[in-house]
Amino acid sequence: MISVMAAYVPPGWPSGVHPPGSEDFERTAQAWLVDTVPPDYRLHGVLRRYPLALATMAAHHTKACVAGAREGYRSARTELGDALPPHALEAVLAAYRTEGRRLVATAHAVDLVTRALRGEVFTPQLQGAPPPGTRRGPAAPGVESPAERPARDGTAKSRKVLAAQRPARNAGAARRKTRPSDKQAATG
Repeated sequence: MISVMAAYVPPGWPSGVHPPGSEDFERTAQAWLVDTVPPDYRLHGVLRRYPLALATMAAHHTKACVAGAREGYRSARTELGDALPPHALEAVLAAYRTEGRRLVATAHAVDLVTRALRGEVFTPQLQGAPPPGTRRGPAAPGVESPAERPARDGTAKSRKVLAAQRPARNAGAARRKTRPSDKQAATG
């Protein structure tokens, strides 16, 4: 009996693209990528012949679209506030929010496909596990962990640590010398 294991695709993988390593991966990736860029990109043969070139251009294009949508959202009230009624302005902002989420998801999917075209193999990650490339295990010799080094950043924790390290403010009050006027007031 031969067991076939399905290829893993990470969250955000585009639904129309076959998994990396499958027979139709490059063909479906290319068809999906060409739909993420302006139609005139289809005129360039080099992008049809080299899917990685298309993926790279699609990555730049989608990142620029995300940046443009964010800038549009930030400036919509200033640019359109005087020209549109409040309900229309709110509808424009809602459209920016909706399209912004879609564009971010598309940019993420383009990034995943680009990485797969470069040969990256995706593996499932345990929930709560550190992202790939994060160091695990004990710290290197001579390197303090955050728990071992004193807080130096002005946070509440560091203020508490610093306060515990300095002497109490009124520690000398019990040893205060009495003034001559105090002695006269006590006797007289």
